[in-house]
Amino acid sequence: MLASAELFTALKVVGALYLVWMGYRTIRHARLDYKSLGHSEPPVGATRAFRDGVLVETMNPKTAAFFLAFIPQFVDTSSDHVALQFVILGAISLALNTLADIVVAFAAGRLRDGAAARPNLIRYLREGSGGAMIMLGCGLLLAKRPVA
Repeated sequence: MLASAELFTALKVVGALYLVWMGYRTIRHARLDYKSLGHSEPPVGATRAFRDGVLVETMNPKTAAFFLAFIPQFVDTSSDHVALQFVILGAISLALNTLADIVVAFAAGRLRDGAAARPNLIRYLREGSGGAMIMLGCGLLLAKRPVA
């Protein structure tokens, strides 16, 4: 990717335009939802949200890159049970990450319940996140290709 200036530029422009488009849609939907009292979509249940989160995290290539880069540092290669060590360390990491995700989900649920009574706040937050996506897209358009 870094060796081809044209490919890098094309990917950068496509990604930047996608971010700007997503930001625009987020702002537009925030304003439309506000006009309809913010009840445009039914809430997603906890089971579906958990399942979707696990699916996204499982399919995320950064997760595999993290495990392959981080965990081997703690594996004793002189042992006969290298694979078992890798699996145990991965399970510990998975358990700790899942516990942290559960704590964050409950905290977010409480914050959401409090914010649901304030539709103006929700609208402003959604508009702000849309604006942030647009700014990120513009920043990406201005980004220069790293020197190889």
